[in-house]
Amino acid sequence: MSASACSPKRPKGRLRLGALALSLVLIAGCVTPRSVDLPDISEWDSRTAVLSQLDEFEFSGRIGVTAGEDGFNGRMRWYQDEDAFRATVGGPLGIGTVRIEGDGPEVELTDNDGQTTRLVDVETDLYYRYGWTIPVESLRFWALGIPDPRAPATTVFCEDGELVSLEHRGWVFTIGRYREEGGGQQMPRRLTATNESTRVRLVIDRWIFRE
Repeated sequence: MSASACSPKRPKGRLRLGALALSLVLIAGCVTPRSVDLPDISEWDSRTAVLSQLDEFEFSGRIGVTAGEDGFNGRMRWYQDEDAFRATVGGPLGIGTVRIEGDGPEVELTDNDGQTTRLVDVETDLYYRYGWTIPVESLRFWALGIPDPRAPATTVFCEDGELVSLEHRGWVFTIGRYREEGGGQQMPRRLTATNESTRVRLVIDRWIFRE
């Protein structure tokens, strides 16, 4: 009898189980994380109390940066876990993907080539390195629509009691639009931050709040 005639039959049941397990893994990897619901924050006092105490959240969207005659449009993702954060900014060729992460005073930059540099003054160091900067120090609060509680700011509110703009640390920050997003509450959608050298526009497409 030839060798091919003596070949064992394929274990069809085992293969089907393996394929099913692989499919479940692939599907699970594509599931978008769901956000927990936030309590009512329609009043300013409750908004600042709730959002300033959030431990873990993230947002993602589109970013546009203009510095003098230069600028770029790209994607941005921000992840916050207590005092630790990780921000990823992706732009066109020449900028690539920049990752900024820190925990308290320790902040590191990883450039598109994978080189990691410790930043002493993150916003100033970004400007000297790339010719543009973003308000890293306070963005975790401003993106939520509240001032950075670590220092006083000049604030302007609309008739509904939502924050419209603030001035803080040399930045003028404005919120052009709110919408109900992850968490079931009105969250900033369109934001602009401007200082003497850079104008940053951010459109937040998704919010995720975790327990």
